[in-house]
Amino acid sequence: MGHTDSPCSAQVNATAHKSISTRGQKSGSRNKARFQRLLPLPWQLWPSEARLLIGLAGFWSVAGLVVLASASWWVALREMGDGGFYLKRQALWLIVSWSLLGITISTNMRQWLRWSGPGLWMGCLLIAATLVMGTTVNGASRWLVLGPLQVQPSELVKPFVVLQAANLFAPWGRMSLDQKLLWLGSFGGLLLLILKQPNLSTAALIGLTLWMVAMGAGLRWRSLLGTALAGSLLGTASILINEYQRLRVVSFLDPWNDPMGDGYQLVQSLLAIGSGGWMGQGYGLSTQKLQYLPIQSTDFIYAVFAEEFGFVGSILLLLFLMLVAWVGLRVALRCRSNQARLVAIGCTTILVGQSILNIAVASGAMPTTGLPLPLISYGGNSLMSSLVIMGLLIRCSLESTGLIGGRPNRRQRSLRQR
Repeated sequence: MGHTDSPCSAQVNATAHKSISTRGQKSGSRNKARFQRLLPLPWQLWPSEARLLIGLAGFWSVAGLVVLASASWWVALREMGDGGFYLKRQALWLIVSWSLLGITISTNMRQWLRWSGPGLWMGCLLIAATLVMGTTVNGASRWLVLGPLQVQPSELVKPFVVLQAANLFAPWGRMSLDQKLLWLGSFGGLLLLILKQPNLSTAALIGLTLWMVAMGAGLRWRSLLGTALAGSLLGTASILINEYQRLRVVSFLDPWNDPMGDGYQLVQSLLAIGSGGWMGQGYGLSTQKLQYLPIQSTDFIYAVFAEEFGFVGSILLLLFLMLVAWVGLRVALRCRSNQARLVAIGCTTILVGQSILNIAVASGAMPTTGLPLPLISYGGNSLMSSLVIMGLLIRCSLESTGLIGGRPNRRQRSLRQR
C-alpha cells in the first residue's frame, strides 16, 4: 500500500509553507527599506531625468569596461603577463567611483557649493606641486606619485571648477568687485598652472566649461567674446612655446608627411577607424591595437571602438552622447535655483564636451591631445572625476523636485520621518 499524508500533516505543511512565504516577504520588505534609506529621496519620487541619468551612468560604465577589455587585453598580456590586468584595476576603480557617486548624490548641493572654493584652491596647490615633484610622461608633468597611487590633480579638480563657477556667475550682478577679481584670478591661475604642465587640452576643456557656465548665467556677449579671444591667444602662445605641442599641430595638418614619425599616432588611428567600415570588424577583432596603435587603452581608445563596431557603432555612440546632453539640458531647465542650473550646465559640458574632443582627436578633426574618453578610457582619476560630475548632475535633478535640498521645510521633514 502507498503511503498517504493525513489531514493533520497536510495542514502542518500548509502552515509551514505560509510561514516561510511570510518570512520571505518580510525579508524582502526589510531589504527594500534598507535600500530606500540609502537613497536621498524614495525611488518612486525620483524625477524621470534622474532615473534616466543613473541608468545611463550604469550602461556607460559597463560598456566602458567591455570596450577597455578588448582594447587592453593583448597589450596587458604582452607587458604584464595577465590579459585582464588593466580590466581588473579599472573594475576596482569603478567600484570606488560609484561609491563616490552615491556620496555625491546624498550630499546637499548647498554643502557642495560651500566646499567648492577650498577644493579649487587645493587643486591649484596640487597642480603646482606637479611642476616641482611631478612625474614627467611624454614631455608633460601631470602626475603626483603618492605611494602606490598616481594622482592627476587636473582631473580631480574638474568638479570643483564647475561648482565654484556656479558660485561666481550665479550672483554675478550682486557680487562685489574684489570677490569677482579674487575668483577670476583663481581660475586664471588654475589655467596657467595647467598650461605650464603643459596640458593644453585640459586647460581648453576647463576654459570652455567656464565660458558655457558664464553664458548660461547671462553675462554680456561682449565680455564672452573678449574672453574667447583671450583664451584663443593664450592657447596659441602655449603651442608656440612648447615644441612638442607645435609638432602635434604640424602633424595634425598633414600626418602623412611623416607617417613613421610625428604623424605615426594619427595615421594609425585613421587606419583603425577607416578599416572599421560600416559594421566594424567585430568585437575583439581590431588589428591596429596589436602593437600598431599607441595609447590604445586611454587617449585613442575610440579608434579601437570604431574599428570593431564601425560607422554604425560610432553613430550610436554619438547618439548616446546627444541623449546625455539632452537630459542634462532638461535638468538645467527644471532647476529651482540659478546655482543648481549652472552646475547642471557645467557638468553636462564636461561629460559631453570631453567625449566629443576625444573623438575629434582620434578622427583627425583636432590636434592630438591627452584627454581620455569619459568612463571608457583606462584611468582611475578620470573615472572618479566623471562619476562625481554625473552625481552632481543627478543631485541637481533630485533637488529640482523641491523635496530635498536647500533649507528643510515642513514637507521635507515629513518626508524624512516617513
